[in-house]
Amino acid sequence: MVIGDEILSGRTRDANLSCLARKLGAVGVAVTEARVIPDRSEAIVATVNELRARVTYVFTTGGIGPTHDDVTAAAVARAFGVPLVRNGEAERRLRAYYDPQRLNPARLSMADMPEGVELIDNPVSAAPGFRLANVHVLPGVPRLLEAMLDGLVPRLAGGAPLACRTLTVGCAEGDLAAPLAAVAAAAEGVELGSYPGFGQARLATTVVVRGRDGAAVDAACAALRGVVEAAGFAYDEIATDATADVPRAE
Repeated sequence: MVIGDEILSGRTRDANLSCLARKLGAVGVAVTEARVIPDRSEAIVATVNELRARVTYVFTTGGIGPTHDDVTAAAVARAFGVPLVRNGEAERRLRAYYDPQRLNPARLSMADMPEGVELIDNPVSAAPGFRLANVHVLPGVPRLLEAMLDGLVPRLAGGAPLACRTLTVGCAEGDLAAPLAAVAAAAEGVELGSYPGFGQARLATTVVVRGRDGAAVDAACAALRGVVEAAGFAYDEIATDATADVPRAE
C-alpha cells in the first residue's frame, strides 16, 4: 500500500515499491498486488482490512511523519479496533535522538501508535515503524524505508528465492510472440515476460524467465532457445538476479 496524495497527484514519483519488491523477492516473498491510495483515513482502513484478511503480509509506506496529513497510524488503529496510544519505547527513542529544543509535540506524535504493536527499527532517524499482526507500517522516505527493510526482511518467513534467466533476442517483439506463447503454455510454474527495445540500432526483445523451481526455469529456457534458434534469431543469455531491474534490449 503506497499511501500519499503526492503520489496520486504526480508531484512525487514512487521509488518504494521497486525497493520493497526486490528485497522481499530475495527472501522468497512474492508481491502479489500493489495499490496507491490517498492520505484519507477511510481509504486506509478499508484497504488494510481487505488485504490483511487474504495475504500473508501487508506493507504500507507513507503517512507516519509529524504533520497533519500523516494519518496512517491512526487509521491502522481504527482498522484493528484498538486505541491509538503513546508508545513508551518509541518515545524513548525519539527523546534519545533529538535535542530537547527540537523535540516538539509534532515530532513526539510519531510515537503515537496502535496499542500492542511491535516496533520496526529505524537506524537512520530513530522514528520507528511498527507491525500489528501481519501489517507492517513503514515511512515513505525512500532512504528510511530501505534502511528499515534491511533489518525487517530477514525476519520474515519466505520461501525459495526466484531463479531467473534473461535472453536478449535479435528480433522485434511481434516476431517472437507466437513461439514465446507456445513456450509459456508448456512451462508450468514459470513466468515469461517480454520487453521490447525501441529506438535502438537493431531490433531486440528481452525475455525474462522466472520461477521458484530452478530445473523448470532451465527447461523453459532450453525450450525458448530451441524456438529462437529454429526461427533463425541470434540471442544472448545471462543468469540474473530475479529481484533486479529488467534489463532492456539495446
